[in-house]
Amino acid sequence: MQQFMYNDKIYFHIIRGFISAVFFSAFIYLEHYGYTFRFLNTFFGLLALTSMLYLPKKSILTAGFFIGVFWFYWIGYSFEYNGVGYLTPFITFAFGIIYLLFFGTLALSNKPYIRAFVLFGLSFVEPFDWNWMQIELLFVDSYLGIYKYQLVLILLALTTPYYIKNKYKYAPLLLLILANPYLSIYSKVQKDSNLKIKLVQTDIKQEKKWLRETLNPTVEFSYKEMQKAIKEGYDVIIFPESFFPIFMNQNQKLIDELKKISYKITIVTGSLYHNDEHNYNVTYLFQKGNVSFAKKLVLVPFGEYVPLPKFARDFINDTFFAGQADFETAESPSDFIIKGEKFRNAICYEATCSEIYNGDVNFIIAISNNAWFAPSIEPTLQKLLMRFYARKHGVTIYHSANYKGSGIIK
Repeated sequence: MQQFMYNDKIYFHIIRGFISAVFFSAFIYLEHYGYTFRFLNTFFGLLALTSMLYLPKKSILTAGFFIGVFWFYWIGYSFEYNGVGYLTPFITFAFGIIYLLFFGTLALSNKPYIRAFVLFGLSFVEPFDWNWMQIELLFVDSYLGIYKYQLVLILLALTTPYYIKNKYKYAPLLLLILANPYLSIYSKVQKDSNLKIKLVQTDIKQEKKWLRETLNPTVEFSYKEMQKAIKEGYDVIIFPESFFPIFMNQNQKLIDELKKISYKITIVTGSLYHNDEHNYNVTYLFQKGNVSFAKKLVLVPFGEYVPLPKFARDFINDTFFAGQADFETAESPSDFIIKGEKFRNAICYEATCSEIYNGDVNFIIAISNNAWFAPSIEPTLQKLLMRFYARKHGVTIYHSANYKGSGIIK
């Protein structure tokens, strides 16, 4: 009988944690399936934070685990293309454990105010340099704001009623009004470029992308898209990340051909660059017969570099990635000047990193290859994060992606 009661309590905590994780993740899946409603996102976001403030300690741990799985189950998909696909379920489980520990810090206390303080602190924490867990992201498409001070107002509104014992118990909920984005103390105006920009979305499967026989059809497709864009009067055409699956700087014939076309239309495309035994993931710009490129500034943790000490990094690269070295990076953000307008360069993960938005930035050209994670919610989560940063910094993003995610993000 005691064993049954003990198991029943475990199931109780698992179910409560699971439901809390559903609240915490609902806005992603609603967006993914095309059912985004600001009221629902506001409601589920408030339920999610309330549950994290008041759940029993064991339920917090299970909630953290399921949040990690719901948000990042897809990360291990990319390991298949490095010949270690068997690691996928272990990677998913690992992210569950990482966020069990991440949100598990809330279980150090049962007091709502302490949990609110810890939860606010967690909004600054990026485990292993992975920054896609943004707590404010819950409200990116809602009636509440996404700035830190607005998160503070929301947490105060949700915790203060616990300590008030009179008829004004729920009066602090009025603080939610001050967290409305239309009452924000920040004024960020997003502009539109004066240029006519064509965003190319492709759907090349990752297992085929780097095959030798894929190159010629890719080049032919690019020529057709460029000629079509020229006829339609576009100023700029943007292709996805690593659209040309080669070290572009070692293919002079292709460079010369793109230079010729660039007299009629500016070409932005992703490819690779090799120099002095280093590999770079770059964006190439072809404009008026000239070519330039911008290196990637922020690499993907465990995708393009291993954020661990050198001995561990070398072991992981040798054991799981056939000895491949990490990509090299730029030292600062890169800008392109296209027909008098400045565009900040962002390659995939970079467009979801605050470093790219530093300085005088109005427009960003973002290119991605999301086929690494097909099929999954990854393009949806990426789009929500770009929307989050674009709104916070008053930036308009022109995003071209392979698989899913292309579009103008405001």
